[in-house]
Order: sequence, then C-alpha cells, then structure tokens
Amino acid sequence: MMQNSTKRVTLFGATIDLISMQDCVKLIDTWLDDTQKSCRFVVTPNVDHIVKFQTDKGLQAAYQQASLIVTDGKPVVWAANLLGVAIPGTVPGSDLVPAIFGYVQNNQKQLTIFLLGAMPGVADRAKEVIHATWPMVKVVGTLSPDFGFDKKPLVSKAICEQINDSGADLLVVGLGAPKQELWITQYASEISVKVALCVGATIDFIAGEKSRAPLWMQKIGLEWLHRMLSEPKRLALRYTLDAIVFPWLVFNEWLLRKKLQVDSNASAD
Repeated sequence: MMQNSTKRVTLFGATIDLISMQDCVKLIDTWLDDTQKSCRFVVTPNVDHIVKFQTDKGLQAAYQQASLIVTDGKPVVWAANLLGVAIPGTVPGSDLVPAIFGYVQNNQKQLTIFLLGAMPGVADRAKEVIHATWPMVKVVGTLSPDFGFDKKPLVSKAICEQINDSGADLLVVGLGAPKQELWITQYASEISVKVALCVGATIDFIAGEKSRAPLWMQKIGLEWLHRMLSEPKRLALRYTLDAIVFPWLVFNEWLLRKKLQVDSNASAD
C-alpha cells in the first residue's frame, strides 16, 4: 500500500482510512498535482465489499495495494460506531467524483480524465454532462470494455495503452465490484495516470443512465434498497446475502475486540 498521511484503523480485517469527504478531495488533489504518474488508486468499501473481503483473496490484495480506502456505505459507519471506531463519515464514490470535479472547477485547475466502464455510449453521454457542468474538467478518453475483457491479458494491456495514450491524469473506473478493484490492482503498474478511482456505477449516474436514491434515503442509509429495487434481478440476491452475513461479521468483530481488551487488561495486571 502506498503511504499517505491519513489515520487508519483495521475493521473487519480491512484497513480503512479515517478521512472526511472534504479532506479526501484535498488529498487526491495533492496527488493530482504530483509530477509523477504512479497510479495511486482509491477503493470505496460498502457492506458488500466487506462481506466479499472476508473470502476473496484478490480483493484482500487490492486493499493492501490501494493508496486510500474510504467508507462508502452508512451501515459500515454505523457498525464502526457501535464497535467504538469513529469514522468521520461516508465518502461514496458517486459523490467523490463530482466533489473532485467541483473542487478543481472552483479553483480554476485543469483536470484531464479517462472514463472506463458502463455500457456502450454511456461514458460518452457522461462526457457531455461533465464538459457542460465542469468546464475545467476535460474527458480525454472513454471506453466500454467487452464482457470478459478482464480475463484476457492482451485486451487489458491494450486498454492500458489506450489510457496512457490519452494523457489523462485521473482514471474513473466504473466496472463494478470486485472486478474494478481486481483489475486495477493487476494493471496499476502499467497505467500512467496519477490517480484511479474505483467507483462502481458513478459513470452511469453522471450520464443519467441510472438514478441515485432520493436524498432522504441516502441520509438514513437506504441507498442500497433503492439500488436493489432498481435492479432486482442483479442485486436482490447479493443484498439479501449481505443482510444475513454482515450482522454476523459485526458480532464477530465485537467479540474479537472484547477479547483483545480482556487480554490487554490481563497483561497490564
């Protein structure tokens, strides 16, 4: 994992950065100001991530290599609070990307980006929205990769070359989890951007292809329910399993922390 100056905590076996949205945007902006294109990448764990992380070795490797791990879902923040871990708040990828664009726009800084993901044509529509909303942000490339591309090294290497040829400083990866995290972990060393963001359906949201949950649902942590009802065939089983497994993970984490506290007290005596 590339080092940064944020405070970190281990939760559910994963390392999570304790950072607010505002500070996250400022940190990423400093990376974008860097002259080196070292492809620092950001992952945004939610409940589904945490559940998959327990058994997915590839996702575990991605978290180890990521430069920044910020909490996407409110249920993760609430669970952390129950366990005595104060996370400053959520940093959803779908909010982080517009926040970065807004920051560079307000500070009159040029930013070049590449959009990787979504269905054919969606990233191009997102490009139009971005140029109209944040004129300082220039989309220099878009690509909707074919299904199964991640299993074909030659295709992936060609994608890396296309990204590099674009000259983008920021790569927005919207391939869905955990595909996007596994892919960027494998190919980060071959991509010459300064920062890559693994942000799921964000490209779809910007393009208007998919709708965000109403603000009241976001505030009370029910954005997952809106997503599930929007795509029940794809998401219903996933979220049902998450709803069963995640409480057990919280309980086991509580037991582990209780045991560590008892052991620590015993050692002190």
